[in-house]
Parts: sequence; C-alpha cells; structure tokens
Amino acid sequence: MLPFGTMPGLDRIDLELLAALADDPRTTIVALAENLGLSRNTIQARMARLEQTGVFLSYERSFSPDVLGFPLQAFVNIGVKQTELPRITAELARIPEVLQAHGLSGSVDLLARVACRDARHLFDTDARILSIEGVERTETSLAMGEVIPFRVAGLIGLARRES
Repeated sequence: MLPFGTMPGLDRIDLELLAALADDPRTTIVALAENLGLSRNTIQARMARLEQTGVFLSYERSFSPDVLGFPLQAFVNIGVKQTELPRITAELARIPEVLQAHGLSGSVDLLARVACRDARHLFDTDARILSIEGVERTETSLAMGEVIPFRVAGLIGLARRES
C-alpha cells in the first residue's frame, strides 16, 4: 500500500490501463494489449510497476458474506486507548467476523465492518471486540444494504481529465 499522501507517477497510459481494469477486472493481458494498442510486454511491465508501487489493493476475489451464512452486516464504531492502537488493531484482525477496519479522526478511533449469522452472533462479536484490552467503548449500527459499492472508476475518469 502507498504511504499516505504519495502518488506514483501515473501517465495517460497507466490511467487507460486502470480504466480498462476497472471496466473488466478479469480481462487478460492479451486483451488489454489489444484494446489499448500496446504490446503484451508493455502491459506486463506496466502491471508489474503498478503492483510494486502499491496501486493494486488486493487480488482477493470479492463475494458476499451471505453465501457463507453471514447475512447480517454491521459497522462497529470503536473507541480505544490511543497508546494501545497497534496491539488493538492486531487483535481485531484475529476476529474472523471483522471484514474490514479503518482508523478515523474525530470521536471514533476505529470503524470495523463485521458480518454475523444473526443478532446473537453480532452481540457476541461486539462483546469480543469490547473484551480487547484498551477498547473503551463500541457503538454498533446495522447495515441495511449497500447502496453504493466500493468503486474507483469515477476517480480514474477525473484523473484522466486532469492529466
């Protein structure tokens, strides 16, 4: 992952490559080369450079926790003792129900997205989070549905217009 506030030198071709990948994440190197009018070696070299600089977040396939039997999702606001943040984050990462967590500014220190089987499971998951030494409080909100999925295509379009 890129350090905060840094930006690799993305040129027009990099942005076109990222736009093509955003449109079809499963496209092949050969198809990318054909669509962008570049050689396969050029595409592979650029992909390697983008990967090395941390442009790609993950190659993990995304799928719904529902299919695994975890249909209840929630966001847990977590207040922590700041000096314990690295250890708390490591312990939070060991809880399988925690799908994702972000450090925040303001009155909430961490925001965790969790997936559970039902309300009782969510209650127990929240209790495990609260039992981590240094966690001072939690506030849980049920996710009623995802209305805008994670996306970057719009940002790629902005970057292309600005380059």
